Amino acid sequence: MEAASEIPEIEKWKNWRSQTVAERHAFFLERAGFLKSPEALAAFRAVDRADFLKPQDIHMSMMDMPIPIGHEQSNSQPTLVAAMVEALRVRPGDKVLDVGSGSGWTAALLGHLAEPDGAVFGAERIPELADLARHNLGKYELENVRIKQSDELGCWADEGPFDAIMVAAAAEELPPELADQLAEGGRMVIPIGKELAFVGRRNGTVEVEGTLSGVDFVPLVTS
Repeated sequence: MEAASEIPEIEKWKNWRSQTVAERHAFFLERAGFLKSPEALAAFRAVDRADFLKPQDIHMSMMDMPIPIGHEQSNSQPTLVAAMVEALRVRPGDKVLDVGSGSGWTAALLGHLAEPDGAVFGAERIPELADLARHNLGKYELENVRIKQSDELGCWADEGPFDAIMVAAAAEELPPELADQLAEGGRMVIPIGKELAFVGRRNGTVEVEGTLSGVDFVPLVTS
């Protein structure tokens, strides 16, 4: 007789054929230990990475690798995105800044987490990708996500401070312009060099609270 704790896992496998690609992808990320919270799991089940890739690359959506989206930019590998989303712990009602929105995948995930009363403010420096992100986000009913074409880290500062900040490009050091926009108790995930830094503001002080080594992001380019 199967142990009771194993039954939910068995049921997931039994429902495999009826699952969407996004649901299957989320299932694998959960089994691998990258998705742990019910909220993050629900976001990955609802938002399909394939909707944010070029048509010729859709078949690679479940591969754990960065996929080019044009203009020397890429859609980050899912395990890394999952780790970043989990670290941010975005809750309904949060205000979120998404720096380097690319084709819009992370903005969509964050928008799903912040619903119904929260908002996501995306910044993308490349005009064509900003337009692509808006187009891709139009596939989902996410009225709480906005994308601005800008290479200024403070382009959404008037909407701050932010409860969570996600940065998808590597800085040489923690940018003061972003630290200043982080709310008390807020969380930021940002690549610094070859490390992914987990940043928090506690009692008015912004500090790196942990790191993950061995990551590789495109450089953070600002004006």
